Amino acid sequence: MPSRAWWSVAAFAILGISALSAWSKGPAYTDPAHTDADFPFQGEYVGTVQTSEGERRIGAQIIALGEGKFRAVGYPGGLPGDGWDRSGRHAVEGQREGDAVVFRGDELVATIRDQTLTITTGDGRELGKLAKVYRASPTLGAPPPAGAIVLFDGTSADQFENGRRTEDGLLLPGCTSKRKFGSCQVHIEFRLPYMPHDRGQARGNSGIYLQGRYEVQMLDSFGLEGKNNECGGLYELKDPDVNMCLPPLSWQTYDIDFTAAKYDGDQLVAPPRITVRHNGVLIHDNVPLPADRSTRAAPVRPGPQPGPIYLQDHGDPVRYRNIWVVEKP
Repeated sequence: MPSRAWWSVAAFAILGISALSAWSKGPAYTDPAHTDADFPFQGEYVGTVQTSEGERRIGAQIIALGEGKFRAVGYPGGLPGDGWDRSGRHAVEGQREGDAVVFRGDELVATIRDQTLTITTGDGRELGKLAKVYRASPTLGAPPPAGAIVLFDGTSADQFENGRRTEDGLLLPGCTSKRKFGSCQVHIEFRLPYMPHDRGQARGNSGIYLQGRYEVQMLDSFGLEGKNNECGGLYELKDPDVNMCLPPLSWQTYDIDFTAAKYDGDQLVAPPRITVRHNGVLIHDNVPLPADRSTRAAPVRPGPQPGPIYLQDHGDPVRYRNIWVVEKP
């Protein structure tokens, strides 16, 4: 067997189905307990596979694409942010067959059953197993430190213009903080809907804008390449260093360190900068932002004045919780 061959395979009710976005082709599920028959197979898997070079650790992300269709993306070394050696990412299409999902490559077959992905040769010889794993951000549920400004803790949306809560105490998109900020650190937790029939920008689209000017994109980009218009991207400016998007309906975190632009009167002295950790992994490290232009469609234009936290609404049922800000001098 060629040493790299395994990469090709590793690689409208109520109760949880929300209103659809304007671009949507299918339902948007918001409750993991009420989804579809494909949802239990989607997710992350890790294990070892026997290759011609010996036993090798690999990770796989399994993406549900609606109506029993799936894509598997394999990562040599482990999952993004947890062992992936960045030597490649390799995808193969699959299909649900009864109580299993099957991916067939040129030489190998991968079968998911009972939360285990088993890789075999064409004649049925087993090469390895990957177990389903559930990763959680190390900053999930992080309490606001002393002196933090709590924008949302589930009890009230009064800190936001157009602030609205769900019945279970989550913040809805399309709101702007009443308070304005200069340099600051921001913690936010967000959950992207499960929209298996949708693709690209139609799949759980939102974003957080620092000072109402600069967007860190939110999007169901699980298993994608990680571009600037995908989850963690500085929209239209910079790709994340690694795509740390977890499967939809997982709670995720951004921990953002934002340094505002510095001015001497009307004269720019230093551009704004941003550092972002997505689910605890550094994806942008002190990146300069343009001081002469905001993100396209941003509600606040460039300038020396402080600005709000804005949570973008694209009509998708993205939800937020545990939002707090620490102001910096």
